[in-house]
Amino acid sequence: MTRLSDSMSGCTPAALTSWSSTEALAKACVELSKHEPEFQRRASKRLKGRSGAATATTALRAPCVDVHADLVVNRRSYGILRDALQAGAAGPLRLKCHEFQAKYISAYEILTLLKSLDPSCVRRVDLHFRNLGLNGLLVILPHLSRFPELRSLKLQHSKVDVRHLTTESDIRILCVARKLGMLTSLRELNLGSSRLSGNLRQILCDLQAPLESLELAFCSLVPADLAFLSQSCHAPALKRLDLSGHDISQGLLEPLRLLLEETSASLLYLDLRECRMADSHLNALLPMLRGCSHLRFLGLYGNPLSTAVLKNLLQKTLELPNLHQVVYPFPVDCYKREPPESRRNFVKDKELFAAAKAEFSQILANSKRIDLIWTYNPYGHRALDYFSL
Repeated sequence: MTRLSDSMSGCTPAALTSWSSTEALAKACVELSKHEPEFQRRASKRLKGRSGAATATTALRAPCVDVHADLVVNRRSYGILRDALQAGAAGPLRLKCHEFQAKYISAYEILTLLKSLDPSCVRRVDLHFRNLGLNGLLVILPHLSRFPELRSLKLQHSKVDVRHLTTESDIRILCVARKLGMLTSLRELNLGSSRLSGNLRQILCDLQAPLESLELAFCSLVPADLAFLSQSCHAPALKRLDLSGHDISQGLLEPLRLLLEETSASLLYLDLRECRMADSHLNALLPMLRGCSHLRFLGLYGNPLSTAVLKNLLQKTLELPNLHQVVYPFPVDCYKREPPESRRNFVKDKELFAAAKAEFSQILANSKRIDLIWTYNPYGHRALDYFSL
């Protein structure tokens, strides 16, 4: 029961989601464990007087079923999942977790669950919206090294802020780096919404193998961070890169160009939404984008780009055979000025936007690239997951 959707709109039977399946499986584990003593008692009666104690002991063992699942836990489901994992150690239904996601529970509760997971199957730990900070990470990370197959670690919104270093916080960064270095199978790391300004090198310095997926959205990166990344062992291995939420006009354009050159042979997914990217910036990046010959997804939503530069991008990237989806922004020239008495200076002009979309559609039709999706809707697609790359 793995790889279920997190949304009720998924195509699974009866809209089964990872949330609902976690609760259902946990309740089943707890309920079955309650009947274990009765099973033992009845089996003992049946075996009484038969061929000896050894046979009886073997037969008394309940048949066990391993259920492989992705477990998603929040404040509501924490108690039942904790009980299920503890009961499953000796019960007839044993949960084998592949991907573990926790939202809005404490570091202590996260640790309680992690200690109860079978270490053999866990390949992803996702601690979403959990304000751990450096101190919380130092509590959690040592316990992740018991998962030999852990390839993905997601720590978005963990409130890690290392912009203003002190001697104490500098030591903690080095400790976090060492703990990350102990995760020998790690290939995906998400530090989204952390404040890492100038410290990306220190965070990644102890990793034992190149990352293939790196998400650094809204991480307050500075040019030195991108310069380090472009020169690191990670760049030529990256398949997925998210640098959303960074102001390209603040000295990031040139190091980003260099980084895209280094990742061009491997990059499949690139997200640059809300980067304050103007026409001149995109024109400067276009040769590098065209060099990413295996690119499948490009995200540009939320950038102030014109219809003309978007048309040029479309025409120039048609040559990328694997490009399947581009999420583009509402063009800046498709806004109209409101009357002076209005509270808003500009509003979206639906007619202008319809004309722009028609031009995009015509270019696609003429190119016969019916496989290429150009969309303005940032929520109309599922992001490529690392395990599906």
